[in-house]
Amino acid sequence: MKIAAAVGTVGGAARGISAALAGGQAGAAIGAIAGPVGITVGSISGAILGGLAGGVGGCALGAQLGHKLDRHVLANNLCLLCGHRFNLPT
Repeated sequence: MKIAAAVGTVGGAARGISAALAGGQAGAAIGAIAGPVGITVGSISGAILGGLAGGVGGCALGAQLGHKLDRHVLANNLCLLCGHRFNLPT
């Protein structure tokens, strides 16, 4: 589960970068009302919030994927007497 969460975080961060760029542009457009300082502050805050949202979303999705993978693929047990495959209850 930790590996899938890490992979999800990396994927979410990559998605967050594109969201950060879009958020930076939106923040700069909104901050343009306040002048040059508003453009700078708006673009930085938009980029930070976009990156955080993407990273958190990716980590949550990766953790869920890791849990499902562990539960349904990696946690299969084999009975040595009859050859039946089963999962242990959680």
